Amino acid sequence: MQLFLEYFPLFIFFIVNSIAGIYWATGSLIVAAFVQIIYYKVKKQKIPAKQWIIFGLIVVFGGLTIYLQNDAFLKWKVTIINTFFAIALLVSDQFFKRNIIKEFLGESLTLPESIWSKLNFAWAMFFLFCAGLNYYVAFNFDLDTWVNFKVFGLTGLMFLFSITSILFLYKYLPLDEDENPVLSDASKKESNKSN
Repeated sequence: MQLFLEYFPLFIFFIVNSIAGIYWATGSLIVAAFVQIIYYKVKKQKIPAKQWIIFGLIVVFGGLTIYLQNDAFLKWKVTIINTFFAIALLVSDQFFKRNIIKEFLGESLTLPESIWSKLNFAWAMFFLFCAGLNYYVAFNFDLDTWVNFKVFGLTGLMFLFSITSILFLYKYLPLDEDENPVLSDASKKESNKSN
């Protein structure tokens, strides 16, 4: 459900753009982002800071896109959001000694500090890469190509990088002995030898 909620505005944007064009799609994106906020309120859940930031940028840049009838503002929004996330990860780690990735995942993962730092840096670089790639596609290709890239390309890259991160962390994940009979048998034999 959380995944659907997160990508709901993006898919609404894509569908409306293919039917009615970029300006109607932008209006629907603003409405869909507002529906996300309402959802959190109705569920009496705390609205994540990330959600407020994205909502604010959608309203500002989407509003400018519609008011000035210029899609460049909407294109810039994606680059600005990704750049903001990259800077937040780097600045919070370097100057405030707060690893944001660790704060998000720390309850479910126990990792060495050096690995948390590498993971935080890798995600910051990924967001900067997405920011640059969005800028390149937005201003060097036609509008439909950019919309497809925004909806499917960036989403695909996010999933791919998430999977890569999980594979990188796999060797640090704790294994439940009951779930891995080979390790369980080996640890029992080791225990018997020491007794």
